[in-house]
Amino acid sequence: MLEVGELTEAEAYQLAEALKLQLADHLRPNSDDDSLRRMVAGLGDQRGSLRLTFAQSLGSVGEAAVPILCHALKNNPNVVIRRASAKTLNIIGSELALPNLIEAFETDDDPVVQGSSAGAMATIGIPAIESIFKILSDKKCTAFQVGLINLALSFIGAKAPDAFNTAAKSGNPEIRIAALTALSEQVQSGSSRSARNLLLEALEDEEEEVRAEAATITGKTLDPEDAEDQLIILLQDTAPQVRKNTALALMKMEACHSIEPLMTAIKSEPDNQVKAVMEVAHNQLKRIS
Repeated sequence: MLEVGELTEAEAYQLAEALKLQLADHLRPNSDDDSLRRMVAGLGDQRGSLRLTFAQSLGSVGEAAVPILCHALKNNPNVVIRRASAKTLNIIGSELALPNLIEAFETDDDPVVQGSSAGAMATIGIPAIESIFKILSDKKCTAFQVGLINLALSFIGAKAPDAFNTAAKSGNPEIRIAALTALSEQVQSGSSRSARNLLLEALEDEEEEVRAEAATITGKTLDPEDAEDQLIILLQDTAPQVRKNTALALMKMEACHSIEPLMTAIKSEPDNQVKAVMEVAHNQLKRIS
């Protein structure tokens, strides 16, 4: 792989101006090794407008630029180039970059590189789902990375909700939760009946973490007539977090028929924190009923 050098400010400016003209004329930039090397070197320029020109030009080159961008993402000591390489791979959206994007996401200590790598995986779409779930299953996956993964999966789910049907039934509860999160937009818009059914099934999941998350998503995405009865049952769940999330969900969806069940639950609730949340939900629903 041809190593990426550096451009002087004048060289970077001159190259960027030439590339702008090519882009304006809808001409594809040269994709020979030297041209690619110079454009990738330009990704390290401190001027954001120039970096954008180089990224757009490499994006216009397409898959021919993927190998050198992946090499820069993996090996370049300049974090600005690594960040811009990941962002440019996002523009291209090629599955060829997936192994390097996964490695950058898992090993690069820069949060921008991690975020841009996750974004590029999301752009790749369905072919990236299995790899993303493998990352999620790794015990070394941080809370920050989990957040990025959920955003990436939600982006993919918006385009291909049926791709998560299997994941929603995974033996790994973290994957089931991630799948539900990814499908929440489709549930809310009503564009996928299967996504809605998967969410309702998750309210009865064997794992309390899944039930708790499903209750939260239900409160944000469904109307009372869709799930109020199931949520009322969860007010008596064995897990405090499930009961708490359920009370908040009923309040969020303005489920006024749950006022009396909430009062019954309050009277028998052994956890003071959960009871306080139930009381807030009960009082709020009484005010709007």
